[in-house]
Amino acid sequence: MKIYVMRHGEAASGTPDAHRPLDITGQQEVARIADWFVSVLGDRGHQLRVVASPYDRAQQSARIIGQALQVDDIMTLPIMTPDAPPATLIEWLTHNVDPREDDAPWLFVSHMPLVAELVGQLVDGSPNARLPMGTADVVELDAQVWAAGCATLVRHVTPANAAIA
Repeated sequence: MKIYVMRHGEAASGTPDAHRPLDITGQQEVARIADWFVSVLGDRGHQLRVVASPYDRAQQSARIIGQALQVDDIMTLPIMTPDAPPATLIEWLTHNVDPREDDAPWLFVSHMPLVAELVGQLVDGSPNARLPMGTADVVELDAQVWAAGCATLVRHVTPANAAIA
């Protein structure tokens, strides 16, 4: 089963942090990634389950992807904030995403450092493992079970290489 972990697009500066929107560059980055998702998922795009942090920039990023794939329902998960512990999201995955029962792909849109730590722990298993991710980067993971050290990194897509990925 595949999941995608995405960092939101470039955001405007300001406070409070939770309400910073995507800037123009961020909107363009996410649009390139949305086009990539359309090309990769094709007819299955509408089956993508989109889950996002409650922060505005992640919600905007998720909506852009959702619109491109004709996915209307975006789930907000409060445990996906920037400094949330990845173990909490891994536990959520273990209880809510069962590869044996459902093969629909999932997309999780969140922030650094959570996305880097989540991917690192799912792939490497170490609590200190990290995979740095730029804005609007997407990592595709595959696993039979969602637990630390049990996932395989399939690919790392950036807005710059999305057209050739």
